[in-house]
This record gives sequence, C-alpha cells and structure tokens, in this order.
Amino acid sequence: MIHDYSPLSTGLSALDRVFQNIMPGDNVVWQVDSVEEYLPFVEPYAKDAIRRHKKFIYFRFGLHDPLVDDRSGAEIHHIDPRVGFESATAEIHQVMDRAGRGTFFLFDSLSDLAGVWYSDLMMGNFYLLTCPYVYDLDSIAYFALIRNRHSLHVTASIRDTAQIFVDVYRHDGHFFVHPVKVWQRHSPTMYFPHIWEDGVFRPVTDSAAVSEVVSAVMGTGVDSAARVIDAWDRTFMQAREVHDAVKRGERLERDAEEFFHRLLKMVFTRDERVLELAKQYLTLSDVLDIRKRLVGTGLIGGKSVGMVIARAILSRSDEKWTRYLEVHDSFYIGSDVFYTYIVTNGCWRVRQKQRDPATFLDGIDDARTSMLEGVFPEFILSRFVELLDYFGQSPIIVRSSSLLEDNFGNAFSGKYESVFCVNQGTRRERLKAFIAAVRRVYASTMSREALTYRAHRGLLDRDEQMALLVQRVSGSVYGSLFMPQIAGVGFSFNPYVWSERIRPEAGVLRLVCGLGTRAVDRHDDDYTRLVALNAPEMRHESNFDEVVEYSQRRVDVLDLNENRILSRNFYDICSQCPGFPLDMVSSPVVEEWSGTADDASNCARVVTFDRLLSHTEFVERMQRMLKTLESAYNSAVDVEFTANFRRDGKFQINLVQCRTFQVSGEGLIVEPPKNIEQSDLVFEAHGAIIGRSIAARIDRMIYVVPSVYGALPESDRFAVARVIGRLTHRRNEERMMTVLLGPGRWGTSIPALGVPVKFQDINTVSVLCEIVEMNENLIPDVSLGTHFFNDIVEFDLLYLALFPHRDENVLNRSFLENSDNLLPELLPGDARWADAIRVIDASNLPDGKGLYMNANALRQRALCYRAPMERGNGTVRE
Repeated sequence: MIHDYSPLSTGLSALDRVFQNIMPGDNVVWQVDSVEEYLPFVEPYAKDAIRRHKKFIYFRFGLHDPLVDDRSGAEIHHIDPRVGFESATAEIHQVMDRAGRGTFFLFDSLSDLAGVWYSDLMMGNFYLLTCPYVYDLDSIAYFALIRNRHSLHVTASIRDTAQIFVDVYRHDGHFFVHPVKVWQRHSPTMYFPHIWEDGVFRPVTDSAAVSEVVSAVMGTGVDSAARVIDAWDRTFMQAREVHDAVKRGERLERDAEEFFHRLLKMVFTRDERVLELAKQYLTLSDVLDIRKRLVGTGLIGGKSVGMVIARAILSRSDEKWTRYLEVHDSFYIGSDVFYTYIVTNGCWRVRQKQRDPATFLDGIDDARTSMLEGVFPEFILSRFVELLDYFGQSPIIVRSSSLLEDNFGNAFSGKYESVFCVNQGTRRERLKAFIAAVRRVYASTMSREALTYRAHRGLLDRDEQMALLVQRVSGSVYGSLFMPQIAGVGFSFNPYVWSERIRPEAGVLRLVCGLGTRAVDRHDDDYTRLVALNAPEMRHESNFDEVVEYSQRRVDVLDLNENRILSRNFYDICSQCPGFPLDMVSSPVVEEWSGTADDASNCARVVTFDRLLSHTEFVERMQRMLKTLESAYNSAVDVEFTANFRRDGKFQINLVQCRTFQVSGEGLIVEPPKNIEQSDLVFEAHGAIIGRSIAARIDRMIYVVPSVYGALPESDRFAVARVIGRLTHRRNEERMMTVLLGPGRWGTSIPALGVPVKFQDINTVSVLCEIVEMNENLIPDVSLGTHFFNDIVEFDLLYLALFPHRDENVLNRSFLENSDNLLPELLPGDARWADAIRVIDASNLPDGKGLYMNANALRQRALCYRAPMERGNGTVRE
C-alpha cells in the first residue's frame, strides 16, 4: 500500500490555505442551511482521504440521504440512535478506538440526532464527548449542523469545543465560507467571508460588500429571541397550539393525538408497557402541564411517571379522589441534565467502563468525588433558582427518578439516594443546599450497591439516566419542627401472613408517625405498625406490654432551626407539638399497661394508630386505592404515601410514589414428609415467613453460630460479614440453593443486633433465616416495606424468623455445629473464622442423605430436614 505523507487536506487546496492547513486532531463543524450545502465539502474530503490510502470511516445515522455510498471506498457504520444516547455514543466511540490514530471520520448531520433524541442538549453532549476522541487520536472529523435550528447555548458549546467552526451560506447565486473559529491558526483575512468562485476562496474584505452579504444571509434566518428556542421547545409550542385549536374546534382530535404520542416518548417513557398505561389515563393537557415544571429536557424518570400515572388512574376512576388526594405541585429535572453534568465534569470515561461487567466498578470512588464537587451550566442554575423561588421556604425533597427505576421488573429500591432540603436560610444558602442535594443523588449512581444491582439484573449496557423528582414535603409546622402526621408504604398484595385470618390479596400497610423514612428504611432502633387491610385490628404481639415494647419510639422530623432532618423521641412530639393529632396516631399507655408508673412517665402515649384504623375511613380508602391501582396496572403495586388531618377533621392522602410490586404468587405448596426423625430435623420455624412457598433440595447451609458470634468484638463482627460475602459469591457457585442462618438481623448497621452485611453480600442465597436469640430483648422487625425487604422479594429469597425458645420452633444445634465445616477448604485465608461460621454442603453429609426445605407461607411454617436423596435436583419450586 502506498502512503502519502504530505500535509493533511480538506481535498480543496484553496480551502486549506484559508484554514492555514488542516491539522491532526481537527474537528471541523460546517454550519449550513441544509445538508445539500454540506455535500460540496464532504466529497473532496472523502476522495482525497481515500486517494491517500487513509482509513476513512463514515458514521451513518441521519434521516437525510447518505453522504457517501458503498462504492466510495469508505468504511460505513450504520448507527441507530434510537437505542439511546449512551448506547449509540458508546458504539461510535468503540469503532473510533478500534480505528486507531490518523483515521479520517465523517458524520451525518448532528441536527438529526437532536430530532431522534428530542433534545438539543443531548446532541451537544454527543459532540462534546466525540470531539476529544478525534483530538486524542490525531484524526480528522467532519460534522454538519443546521443553522437556526438549535438553542444558542448548545450551538455555542459546539463552537467553543470545535477546532474549526465554519458558516456556509449562499447569496446571490454564490457559495460563501465564513470561518468563525480556527484554533491556533491566524491570518489577516481568515475570519472574513470567502466567496467560492472558479475553485478559489476569495476573502470579501470591502466593508460594504461584507455588510451586504452577512446582513442578507442573517436576514433569511430567524430573530435572536426565536433562536434560543430549540427543537424540544418548538415541539411543545406546536403541541400547545394544536391543543388549543382542537379546543376551539379548529383542528381535528387526531392532530392532537399525534402530538400526544410524540410527547409521551419525549417526556414520560419509551417502555411499551408504561406507555400503554400513560396513553390510557393521561391526556395531552397533562403532558403540557409537566413541561411547565420541567428543568432542562429529557425524560422525567420512573418514579415521577409512577406518581403521575397513579394519580391519573385514581382521579379517572372516581372524582372523589380529587378531594381525597393532596394536590401535588412537583418539579422535574430532566434526564438530559444528568448526562450534561457527567460530560461537563469529566466522568464519561468511568461511566463507559460501567457498561462492561469486567470493569463496572473501576474508578467509581474518584468518579463519586467528581460528581459531589461538580458544576452545572449557567442556564441550568438559573432554572434551579426559579424552582426554589416557587417553593419559597417550604421543605422539599430531591428524589431519584432514573429511567429504569420503578419500571416493570426493576424497582431499584433504595439503590439511589433521596435528599431532604429543609430549605431554610437566605436565598443563596438555600440554592447551595439544593445543588448539594442534586449532586448527592447523581453521585449515588456511582455507588457500589447500585452498580452491583444493575450487573445482577443484566442492566449494565442499558441507558440508565437519572432524572429527579423535586417534591414539596407533605406536612405542617409544629413549633420548630416540620413533618407529616402519618406516613407509610402500602402493598396491594400481602406476603406477610402471620394468621390464617389474613387474606394476602387484601393488601397491607406499614405505618409510621412523622416522615416516611422509617417506613421505607430499616431502622434497627425502632418498629413500625403493620396493618393487614382485611383485619386492621390484628397485631402479632400477644399483649399490650408487647405492643408498648415493640411500638415506634422515634419520629423523623425536619428541624427548621437546625435546618436538617433529625430523629426525636415520640414523647417530645407529645409535649412540644401543639395541634398534632395524638389521638389518631397513639393510645394512652397508663390505661392498659401493666408496667410500672415510673416507666410509663417516660412516654404517656404509645404509637398504635388504633383510632385512625377504627374510627376513620382510612383503611377503606387505602384498600380502595391499592385495588384500583392494581387493577389498572394488572399487577400488584407498592405505594408510598403520607396522610394529614385538616382543621375540619377530614384527612387527605398524599400519594408520592407508585410502582409494580414484584410478587410471583404464593408458590407451590407441598406437604412435608410425615414423621421426620428428630435427629433429621435441622430447624422448624413458625412465623414470620415471607416469600413464596417452596419445596426444594438444599445444596449448602451457611450458619453463623450465635454463641460464638455474640462473644466477638465489633470489628470481628464486620469481618464475619465480609467472609459471608465472599462465601456467597464464589465463582460458579452463585446458583446453588443456599440457606443462610444467623443471629439477629441480617443487614443491620449495628453489629450488636445482627450480622452487618450489605444486601449485595447475600443476594445469591435462596433462604434467609434470622435466629432470634442474640440478646434476650431482640425481636426482629420484619423487613416488609423496607428497601431490604424489596430486595428479598425481587431476588426471590425466602425470609423467615426462627424463635428457638418458642413452642414448635426447633434449632438442631448438634447437627449444625458438629457437621463437617467446609469453610477452611473453600476459603483457606478465612479459616480462622471456622468457629463462628460453619459451611455445610449436602453432598458432603456422611450417610448419603440430602437436605430439604419445605416452607408454607400461608400456614407460616418452615421445615429444613434431612432425607434420602432424590433423583434430579429435587426442586419442586414454582
């Protein structure tokens, strides 16, 4: 092959002289009125590169006709931008990496990307990411941009990043080339318009001629105010005009329908199941209203979509819901702002590593730091200011609302942060706190837990943009505190059946007083009220003393003086919050309690919600809400809500979140063998049992010995948690049927109360058992409604609590502590923990018997036992 080592060229020697030559690393952007004006520069560029035997790659993604064909000698890569910004960009960059240094690249019109992605901002982000690739490879690239079609700030960002930016236009039958920017090159006439005649580019330097040409060309465009409006805003303006014309009877309904479907894909979702729901329950007017409260462009994300659709479902099912529900006036920060933040703050390379299972955790700590310290473009900051001015000093919460979050099948429960802004102080202080909150949520996308979740569910290569939902916190001011009176989570299907009276299909609530943080997060120092909606008066405690002992003691509030979220004792609420409806959320202790008067004086009331449940329509209304949503979704649902009583004594519900609840049904119920020998019974538990009923053969048991673990210092307990993570994630063993037993609460943050694993440490096990005996006062607060519980459900784990000292509960310590321990063999480096952690493999038992699990969630009974081995894997799990 013959190589030409002469200077690089546009293919037009006269144009090379205007630019003072093309240099390695040049990105050349041609701003034109149409793609036809781009072609005269593409053809000589391509022919010259191929004539010189340069590698020439054409990225074909535009809606216009191809710029070069298969016969040109170009290597053509067809890119479908509809797969999403991140996937399409990653595909192009991979091709560029493989092409290597010195390659000549040709791109279709960037403006077509803005059309497909419904966003000038994302078009600009694509260019800002791709330009450095070209520069680092010492290559050359051509791009086209259609004049007067895009917002000024995006066009300016492209111009400022490019090495060469050129205006091309026609006037009086002639072509003109007007260099706007040529990096690191200069000549006395470079930035004059150049007329292209007879193969020569002659500068037009006469002032009269220049003014005539430029003013005539600019006069054919639009005025500067209109040029600020991008493709996104133009689409919404057109939709508003059609909507208003339909209302006046001047346009047909189908015209509005076309815009409605287009805007749904721009703003709501591209998930087909969610789109069908949106089409059924929303209107064009609903989508246009969202635009008024949208910062930036892009999708509003799963959490926002769930809230909006759920409210629409309820209001269309019964007009009474418009009175029952608190009005929401939420704002949305579009998903495009997230990508812009990543690009602006240099985190894109790390982001791309996260698409690869082999490198998805590389560099995340540095990336999180960059995300927490990053900057926003001025045009976004100005919208943040407008948003805060709207809310004034009302407390707000910045909630994650990613594209995959809360979709069918992917709840992402607790994987991303949500941050309260108490929103006190000067305007500048409030803006600073709000920006910090946005950064924290963005940075949580780089967390080990979120990325591991995506990897486990095969979502690393999916576009996972982070939109944000900014909500006014529901509640009232009580002295210096702000909080809702009641908050909680609700499920239309109740997988926690502790009595045969409870019907799973009736649903369940988990209630707290104050902020809902204590309903959705595990709090090891406290408890919540669990309400089976078909039997709301039922409790699993046996007497009122237990009710007192296992009731909510602490209330999460927003402290207006300290400008932060705090936890307060409930008796502080009783004494310091005049006007708070204590009778609805609590009961007097002294009337029923058998304890001492001194103990009762510390808290004269106990949180029970008894009056709320028995003397109001709250239970009936919540059950109706859940069933209505379940019917519309054709799936069990999970909601978050608050409730507040008004001065007239009536209450309103604030529905803040709705998503599908990942329930797979009751599972297959098989009767266990009769007359199991006592020596073959490994354990037997009677409530609480959560999850699908199973009958299956067990491959492995991991048992943390309570007596040994209870004697360990705190640092060693964390070490035990890490060893368990290594055991449950050994290569090629993650699909084993594993039972994990240990003292106290799995996933606690307080080692004195259990084993402090993270959920990703144990997400490969099949059965999770909490042995209630680490200390005599410990009774695990069942994980229902917590993010930990949602993980249990999504990963199809069976949860059970074992009370060794209760009747009918059995724990065969002799078997568990005397069987062969495989820990030293599996993890030789962790052999010193063999006294605390015992690993028993069914295939290693001496008498040829296997281990079997039989759990009946409806009857709240679980058995693990030894029996002769069956053929196959023995699993009869549905």
